[in-house]
Amino acid sequence: MGEQQHVKFPQEVIDEYAALGVDLLALFSAGHLGNRMGVQISEASADRVVGTMPVEGNTQPYGLLHGGASAVLAETLGSIGSMLHGGSSKIAVGVDLNCTHHRGARSGLVTGVATPVHRGRSTATYEIVITDENDKRVCTARLTCMLRDVRPGDEELIRSAG
Repeated sequence: MGEQQHVKFPQEVIDEYAALGVDLLALFSAGHLGNRMGVQISEASADRVVGTMPVEGNTQPYGLLHGGASAVLAETLGSIGSMLHGGSSKIAVGVDLNCTHHRGARSGLVTGVATPVHRGRSTATYEIVITDENDKRVCTARLTCMLRDVRPGDEELIRSAG
């Protein structure tokens, strides 16, 4: 995940979080689980989040990409989009994730693209399409996050994220 510094964020997002003293790259990263799975975020805005994950190391016993690994990539991307939509005054918490697995992947990278289905005041829903290196759809997922107000004490949680 060392390439994380190359994430493209909208300038207004960079400015908003810099004013709060928040490490934007850590906050909008794949977190500890995503780090272990090799998730890389390359683009992040409330309108579109893009990330990749290697198949190698994330397979089930048959040598295919594990469905749970696809779910981790999907939830990571959808959560980042939800957090960016909610802004610095909200925290996004996943409340529903569903994944349909269309085909297996045995090697290479898979790419996920999260786009909004609904962006409201209290919830955000993203569709995440995961494709293989041949642009074949591997998984379609949908994530809904609750957007709750930042509470006293959450600032330290936010600053230490990632």
